[in-house]
Amino acid sequence: MSLAPRRRLVVLISGGGSNLQAFLDAARDPRYPCEVVAVISNRAGVFGLERAARAGIPAEVLDHTTFPSREAFDAALAERIDAHGPDLVILAGFMRILTPGFVRRYAGRLLNIHPSLLPKYPGLHTHQRAIDAGDTEAGATVHLVTEELDGGPHILQARVPVLAGDTADTLAARILVQEHRIYPEAAKLLALRGTNEPGA
Repeated sequence: MSLAPRRRLVVLISGGGSNLQAFLDAARDPRYPCEVVAVISNRAGVFGLERAARAGIPAEVLDHTTFPSREAFDAALAERIDAHGPDLVILAGFMRILTPGFVRRYAGRLLNIHPSLLPKYPGLHTHQRAIDAGDTEAGATVHLVTEELDGGPHILQARVPVLAGDTADTLAARILVQEHRIYPEAAKLLALRGTNEPGA
């Protein structure tokens, strides 16, 4: 029996690409319903580009500093993305604030992972904020991207305990392991249910 066509993923990165690697690893299994068809970075020389090259995935750099505005960069980025015909666009450590027009263009198809148990701690410094608040658990959330910062529908969450003596770095390291597990799984869920349905 032949497998169904795989959903096409374009992954956007700005750095080392450890979450990109989680997708590349998942896609090695022919039963995984998604494949990475392109990687785009807004920074040259980052290790995520090397990860893509090692996997034989087309990768390119679109330097945001060469554009006069966020809108101009996002328009050029959308053109590059659309050239690959993606079903889903994956933000994997892509350190850019996206314009509302860009977010609307990929509504229901744009995924991000945030290192907190949303709706707790949107924005930055999530691990330290969880420790400072005395939380007993922290984690990560995969969500659809909307115009509200870290406010889109949740697809999956993973929880880890906050341990006595944890620092932001030790907590982040444990959460990152879970990020690598749930991010490809969330894309799989969307691929299997259809990419235009909001998350649960």
